[in-house]
Amino acid sequence: MLVTRRQFLSLSAAASSVCLLSVSRGRASESVQPAMKLGLVTYLWGRDWDLPTLISNCEQTGMRGVELRTQHEHGVEPSLSVAERRDVRKRFTDSSVELVGYGSNAQFHEPDPDKVKQNIELTKAYIKLMHDCGGTGVKVKPNGVPKDVAQERTLEQIGHALNTVAAFGADYGQRIRLEVHGRGTAELPIVRKIMDVADHPNVGVCWNCNDTDLAGKGLEDNFKLVQDRLADIVHVRELNIGDYPYAKLMRLFTGIEYSGWILLECRTNPDDRIAALKEQKEVFERLVADAR
Repeated sequence: MLVTRRQFLSLSAAASSVCLLSVSRGRASESVQPAMKLGLVTYLWGRDWDLPTLISNCEQTGMRGVELRTQHEHGVEPSLSVAERRDVRKRFTDSSVELVGYGSNAQFHEPDPDKVKQNIELTKAYIKLMHDCGGTGVKVKPNGVPKDVAQERTLEQIGHALNTVAAFGADYGQRIRLEVHGRGTAELPIVRKIMDVADHPNVGVCWNCNDTDLAGKGLEDNFKLVQDRLADIVHVRELNIGDYPYAKLMRLFTGIEYSGWILLECRTNPDDRIAALKEQKEVFERLVADAR
């Protein structure tokens, strides 16, 4: 087919426009930084809200996601029927709030092997629950080192249990999030030892903003110990109360281009929790903006 000079020039111009658009889009995508997302843990501020109220309050206050705690008023438990689980999923799907996952009390440090097995089975039940309800993971924890048991033995036991539930969770599309928690197990060097055993890629560390984060060589060194194994959720307290260095923490997360959930696990008891959540959102946005 013969192409006239005018057609050739027209095609060349169109091709140039496509190339320029592609370069422009490429540059734009390179400049976009992954954004941390703010959500709520129903620890205290959401403990007495039923599920419709919880979702509505999160929408009002700009909480983009929620981690549901076990044994709270919203009543999302393994005892739910198939139809009830479907209803939970629909409520979140029909809202602007994401079900981030489940905050369980499952723990794997017990010296009694039967109790460890019970907690593993409980975690599996929570994994199935979140799969059915539309969540993305389950939070578990170590809760200390038992007396008269060698520390290394306990840490290995926790790590092996985590590998078991992580493999199970992977089959259901659910992540396992190990909260930095417990007397003797909330120190980041200890958590690192647990994670060296728990080498399944489906388990990560839920940073928990403990005072022990500042121990030893300090926040930055402790952060580096686990930054390669961080989970997709972080627990924080009130961002404008106390002396925890949240500004520095946000700079550390921004520095690794963290794009997970920052979840408010607030401890105070404000008269107006709606206003308090809105305030926390404003503080969070300022901290993130200053960290960039």
